[in-house]
Amino acid sequence: MSDRNETPHLILQELGLKKCNGDVESATENITIEQIKSVVGKQKSKLTGSDISAMCREVMGTCVAMRIKVEGMDAREAIKATKEGRFNEHFA
Repeated sequence: MSDRNETPHLILQELGLKKCNGDVESATENITIEQIKSVVGKQKSKLTGSDISAMCREVMGTCVAMRIKVEGMDAREAIKATKEGRFNEHFA
C-alpha cells in the first residue's frame, strides 16, 4: 500500500494492525460499523456513495477483499444486512 490515506491502510489503522491474516478460513480481524464510519469520514472525498450507508458499503467491500469480518459476520453478509436496513441505527 503506497498511499497511507487509501482505504485498506485506514482500515488496518482502525484495527491497530500492520497487516491482515488474509486467510478466509482463519480470519480473526473484525471491524465495527463505528470504525467503518471513521474510515468513511477520512475518505469521504474519495468515495462515490450517495449517503453514509452507501459509503460504508464501499468500505465493507474493501473488507471483503482483505478478509475482515464486519460486526462478526462475513463482510458480504454485512453489506447485505446494511442494504436490508439492519444497521440503520448507525446511520441516523
